[in-house]
Amino acid sequence: MWTQISQHISETTGKPFTVERQKSVSGGCINQGYCLIGSDIKYFVKINHASKVEMFAAEALGLKEMAQTQTIRVPKPICWGMTERSSYIVLEWLEFGSSHNSAWEEMGIKLAKMHNYQGENKFGWSENNTIGSTPQVNNWTDTWSDFFANHRIGFQLKLANRKGGNFGNYNQIVDKVRQILASIEPQPSLVHGDLWSGNVAVTDAGEPVILDPATYYGDREVDLAMTELFGGFPAAFYRGYNEVFPLDKGYKKRKTLYNLYHILNHFNLFGGGYGSQANFMIQEVLKN
Repeated sequence: MWTQISQHISETTGKPFTVERQKSVSGGCINQGYCLIGSDIKYFVKINHASKVEMFAAEALGLKEMAQTQTIRVPKPICWGMTERSSYIVLEWLEFGSSHNSAWEEMGIKLAKMHNYQGENKFGWSENNTIGSTPQVNNWTDTWSDFFANHRIGFQLKLANRKGGNFGNYNQIVDKVRQILASIEPQPSLVHGDLWSGNVAVTDAGEPVILDPATYYGDREVDLAMTELFGGFPAAFYRGYNEVFPLDKGYKKRKTLYNLYHILNHFNLFGGGYGSQANFMIQEVLKN
């Protein structure tokens, strides 16, 4: 496997690369991660089953989509593909350091600039991708309310019902989501899509980086909402963000709705207490 990947790296970069050694590193919740070490360069490689090659292809395209905005640093995808038994993606190796307030503030500023990037005039993306290992449907849609109701909450509810979840009346919930979001007209912002603390970092030079995207064009508030889902980012991050692209006052009311998507996804991935958390959030949404 390493020989095939090394050959692919060499062909893509135009520079001969041979693995001298590799070491296991974190690859997230669903992948195996490795540092490939050559004579004068390192690469980060994520490995999964051969069936996941399209997931890695979509990740690479998402990283390229964000990189071309020239706003916030993302790892550069080198190549991706499939060996006999595995799929893989090769990314540039970044040395990470400790974070500090100035780096968090810069991360907020740069994320706001990415959200301000004017790309498509519809919601969705040219590629379907994944949120964790769950399929994420990104069919282009004219209105945000239809997109989020159908392709985010509705899609996750269908998966949850197949897994034995009991989340109330499907049509009532989806219609309520559509009704709540019909009152706003957000610009289609390029969003990371899975922006929790495990998917952000700071290089040893102090530059903020965002990782492992679930990219699409949507309401920028989905990214901000997720930063608050598992404890929140430091205050400097939100200060930097609001200096560039202040959040609307209605954000606090929509935050629970946007994070319901991720909690339903966690139920579909892990089960357990996420079901009761999702039900609590659904009741909050239905009260609006």
